[in-house]
Amino acid sequence: MSERALLSTRKGLFELHRSGAGWEIGPVHFLGEPVSIALADPRDGAVYAALNLGHFGVKLHRKDAGSDAWTEIAAPAYPPKPEDSTDTVEWKNKLIWSLEAGGADEPGVLWAGTLPGGLFKSSDRGNSWQLVRSLWDVPERSNWFGGGYDVPGIHSISVDPRNSKHMLVGVSCGGAWRTLDGGESWTVSSTGMRADYMPPEMNENEAVQDPHRIMRSDGSPDVLWCQHHNGMWRSENGGQRWTEITNVPVSNFGFAVAAHPRDANTAWFAPAEADQRRVPVAAAMSVTRTSDGGNSFTVLRNGLPQQHCYDLVYRHGLAVDDDGASLLMGSTSGGLWATSDAGDSWTTVSTTLPPIYAVRFG
Repeated sequence: MSERALLSTRKGLFELHRSGAGWEIGPVHFLGEPVSIALADPRDGAVYAALNLGHFGVKLHRKDAGSDAWTEIAAPAYPPKPEDSTDTVEWKNKLIWSLEAGGADEPGVLWAGTLPGGLFKSSDRGNSWQLVRSLWDVPERSNWFGGGYDVPGIHSISVDPRNSKHMLVGVSCGGAWRTLDGGESWTVSSTGMRADYMPPEMNENEAVQDPHRIMRSDGSPDVLWCQHHNGMWRSENGGQRWTEITNVPVSNFGFAVAAHPRDANTAWFAPAEADQRRVPVAAAMSVTRTSDGGNSFTVLRNGLPQQHCYDLVYRHGLAVDDDGASLLMGSTSGGLWATSDAGDSWTTVSTTLPPIYAVRFG
C-alpha cells in the first residue's frame, strides 16, 4: 500500500499522504504552474514533474530520492522538420501527456508521450531524450488527428512487466500501437475497435481510433482495458485484438479506466455523458466496476455527489493502488475522492483543489 500519491493540477503538483484511514494534502510543488503529468519512479525513488508553461514552453523537473530540491532537466524536443516535408503537423512539443518508467531491468529508461503524437525515450533519467522515429515515421501517422486537442497525442504508455521490449501505446486519435523489440518497429493494434465519428467505410480503420485510455492488468499482462470514445473494450492477447464490452450500465462513454494490479477480471471506469456535455450522467457522479471481465458491472455511488455534480474525470484522473482496494479519483472541477474498499464507499478529500489532470500513487 502506498503512503503517498501525486496530483498533477493546473496550479501545481500536490502531494497526498496517508493519515489514518484518510489522506492529508501537502506539500505543494510549483504552486501556480500547470503540471500536466508526474511520475514517481519505483526503481530509484525519483519524482518527475512535467510543466506546461505556455509561452515559456514545456519543462521537466526531477527530484531525487532523499532530496527536497527539484532540478530542471531536459524536456523532450522534436528535431527540425525537413524542408521538403509535407507533414502538416508542427514538429514542436506542445505537452507531455504521459510519462512512464521503463522496465525493472532498464535503470534510467523513461518514456514520454507528447502532443503532437511523438513518443520519446530517455536512457539517462531524463537528462536527454530522443524521438522514437520508428513510430513517428509510420505512414499511418498521416491519418492521425486530434481528439480533445487540436493535434494527436500519446496518452497511454504500457510496458509489459515480463519483457521490457514489449510495449503498447495509445494515441488520440491514432489507435493502439504495439512493439515487441523495444521500439525498433511498430504494429497498429486496434483490431476490433470502432470509430463511429468516422464515415461508415472508415469506422474500423485501426489508425483513426480514439482510445481515451488504455491500462494493463500487471498481474496478467496480456489483459488490457480500454475506455474508447465510442465505448469500452478489452483485450486478452496483449492488444492484438479487442472485444467490445456491451453490457454497460450508466454510460459507455468516459475517459478514465483503472485496472486491478493482480485480478485480470477487475477494472473501474468513470462514466460520463458524451459528447458535447461531458458531465456525469444526470449530474450524479458514479464509478462502474466489473469483477468478471466486463460481463457485468456494479454501479458505485456511495459517498459520491448525486445532485448538481458536473465534475469530469480526465484520462489520468482515476488510479488504483497496488493493494487493489485503494483508489483515488480527481476531477476537472477540483474534486478529489478516495476509497479503501475497491469503490464500495467513497470519502471526499477535497472539493476546492485546482482542476486535476492526473492522479498517481507512489
